[in-house]
Amino acid sequence: MGARRRVVAMIKLGRIAVNGKTAESYTMPIYPALDTITCDGKPIKFKPAGKLVLMLNKPAGILCTTSDDRDRKTVMDLLPAEFLVSGLHPVGRLDYDTTGLILLTNDGNLTYRLTHPRFEHEKEYLVSLEGSLTTMDKEKLEKGIMLEDGMTHPAIVQDVKVDPRFNYSITIHEGRNKQVKRMFASLGHEVRALKRVRMGNLMLGNLAEGKARALSQADLKALLEWRR
Repeated sequence: MGARRRVVAMIKLGRIAVNGKTAESYTMPIYPALDTITCDGKPIKFKPAGKLVLMLNKPAGILCTTSDDRDRKTVMDLLPAEFLVSGLHPVGRLDYDTTGLILLTNDGNLTYRLTHPRFEHEKEYLVSLEGSLTTMDKEKLEKGIMLEDGMTHPAIVQDVKVDPRFNYSITIHEGRNKQVKRMFASLGHEVRALKRVRMGNLMLGNLAEGKARALSQADLKALLEWRR
């Protein structure tokens, strides 16, 4: 369900009110600077229609796209109404069953800066594997793995002990399709679960699954200027 259809559905369910009266139509005129708009009784604070960058903790079973012709849930369906601004889109993507940190923005230049390989923004993932890596497995990952679309850049692989759901972390700065899963599969290991927890120096932290927050200017500056 796209963002517009989501709002229409909430209006039909009587969840949206304007100045204390239940909204009856998606086309009714509103004036955010003057009107009080609520969803389920909670005020909606509209963001200015300027540049917006959000961090979302994506659950499994959610598509990283703005809409889906099969009405599957997308990252847009998770956003509060005040974040549904024009042109908002995911920065890169996470697989359907991969969880964790995904950015959304309406700034095309920022999307380019964060996704083009030449900028080499690190991405760290927690990995749950069937079995354990051997010393040779780790060395291969750290030197680069030959996949069907070419050699990967060296990765950083570490054991994980702070979260019992995962046994390794891997840090890469590429963004090939299903790259992490393919890297481990080439070594004979199946990835049971995958969660992105960091981009550059931007940490997912304790942001709850399914929740989003706007990045501050300090967050964004540090993200763009970060280098290992």
